[in-house]
Amino acid sequence: MVDAWQILAGITDPEIPVVSITELGIVREVTQAAGGVEVAITPTYSGCPAIHMIEQEIIDRLKQAGYAEVRVKTVLAPAWSTDWIAPAARDKLKDYGIAPPGRVNLFARSVECPRCGAARTERVSEFGSTACKAHYRCLACLEPFDFFKPL
Repeated sequence: MVDAWQILAGITDPEIPVVSITELGIVREVTQAAGGVEVAITPTYSGCPAIHMIEQEIIDRLKQAGYAEVRVKTVLAPAWSTDWIAPAARDKLKDYGIAPPGRVNLFARSVECPRCGAARTERVSEFGSTACKAHYRCLACLEPFDFFKPL
């Protein structure tokens, strides 16, 4: 039977399809016992509408891989943090056009543009395509982009 972590690493986030749920740090723990598996997950924020899709995808994929019993447990404490995003996933976010957390100049209150790298950006809206992202615009290349808000 394929390792559960390997299977979970193949499940992408429904809202950001270039990163997996393991790369985002949504998967907290995997416990295996006698043909069954329990997966502990933490949503990126408590009202995340994609969490139910993620749960179902976990169940479907693990059952397809031969796990007879699959249980998904949502763990809310401690709350998910952008610190849990893997370094490779940060690069994938940037390549996808989303400014990853950690590229913020707090003194200047600017976010680095993921397209051209300029620091001359402005926040257009506190909320971007999802509640965990803010919408920005680059003043150098004039391209709009989302910024994954640090939590």
